Amino acid sequence: MSEKYKPRFPRMAQMKTATDLRNYLQTNSIELPFDDTLLPPAESPFGQPIPLKSGKTVGNSLCILPMEGWDGTLDGRPTEFTRARWKKFAISGAKLLFGCEAVAVTHTGKANPNQLVMNEETFPDFVELRQMLLDEHRAAFGTTDGLVIGLQLTHSGRFCKPHSHKQFEPKILYGHPFLNQKFGMGEDYPVLTDDDIDRIIEQYIQAAVLAQKAGFDFVDIKHCHGYLGHEFLSAVNRPGKYGGSFENRTRYLRSIAEGIRQAAPGLELAIRLSAFDFLPFKKGPDGQGIPESAEQYPYAFGGQKNGLGVDLTETKAVLALAESLGIQMVCVTGGSPYYNPHLMRPALFPPSDGYLPPEDPLLGVKRQIDVTCELKKAFPEMVIIGSGYSYLQEWLPNIAQYVLQNGMADSIGFGRMVLSYPTMPADMIAGKPLVRNQICRTFSDCTTAPRNGLISGCYPLDTLYKKRPEAEQLKLIKESL
Repeated sequence: MSEKYKPRFPRMAQMKTATDLRNYLQTNSIELPFDDTLLPPAESPFGQPIPLKSGKTVGNSLCILPMEGWDGTLDGRPTEFTRARWKKFAISGAKLLFGCEAVAVTHTGKANPNQLVMNEETFPDFVELRQMLLDEHRAAFGTTDGLVIGLQLTHSGRFCKPHSHKQFEPKILYGHPFLNQKFGMGEDYPVLTDDDIDRIIEQYIQAAVLAQKAGFDFVDIKHCHGYLGHEFLSAVNRPGKYGGSFENRTRYLRSIAEGIRQAAPGLELAIRLSAFDFLPFKKGPDGQGIPESAEQYPYAFGGQKNGLGVDLTETKAVLALAESLGIQMVCVTGGSPYYNPHLMRPALFPPSDGYLPPEDPLLGVKRQIDVTCELKKAFPEMVIIGSGYSYLQEWLPNIAQYVLQNGMADSIGFGRMVLSYPTMPADMIAGKPLVRNQICRTFSDCTTAPRNGLISGCYPLDTLYKKRPEAEQLKLIKESL
């Protein structure tokens, strides 16, 4: 995105006082509640522990969300850049590390050539990564009590790029009327067979066994953002045992969860779920995102039939299934970064393959908070983690406090914010003022860079990336767009 781009909506940093924010929300009819003042640490919900049915306790109500790394080796191992990111998770102060990283269960299922992979060869690297988390957290806070660490297991399905950041090698479940064309697949592009799916399920189970051996407390069976687990939920037209009916579309989740229970008893399970989805969006004539045109759109899991609204009927059915499978923790997100990114990461500045926001990003934040709240009320015994808060910037603590105080979620998730400001959760828990010049301003460089073959990181604010040659390459790429 050009440096000359002037946003249609005011920047959050311009809202200096609670009155400024309240006036803006009221003027624009955005019902996003917040607390004017933050409670002292002894009364703050940020430090509230979360007991799990397993007997473990998450030490506070802040969480690090799993992020997709583009900085591993080609054989799926971590590099110095991977370790630098994981160190930020460790020193963040959050006690729930929800998956840490999107880790592929097979090389062919990677979302990029440099994604981490869990297998027998890479297993020792994950042992070392987890130990580093413990060591760094202990060094920062004196103890690892209450620290619960997970690993997100993934297969990228339609969005596999195992060999080149420029070339999709899709593994799809059904022909999609918009996505096949958008991502270079013909109408007759082959779909995964049931036997193919059975093998992927076994790869999940094998990866989970290794994760348990490496010491991770739980694995996240990824079901979000258009990747394979999420695509199963919308496979309404797929024939056979993995498509069509709700029972068939959730067979993948059931099979993985039941298989892990048998092969890795005692390993806790979680899911990160795109609780709702819309039609794919595309860049309109003025650069603003507009939806594809469809009278009926049956592929929006958790969405209305026109593809432009939320309907959580099936989402609640998935959570009921998850609860029956012994899955207690659910991280709520929405949509996909590939075809409607404004749903899951509201921002003023889109990545290079995105579009200008089609709505005030605060509406996107509100949508995620409202959906998360509705699911929490429907499933009070589950631990529900909210996401999509980055756009709030300085006002994140005020809105997060309101959400937690009012039982609208159990934990607040931090994603890209900890790349620029790793100790933001710790500062919130301690009642310290936020460090303004470290707050993520959602410039989306951490996505534009890997979309163009560069390592992912916070180029505007993190000196590790700011001083690298990739920073100049990224600047040139943005200027050329």
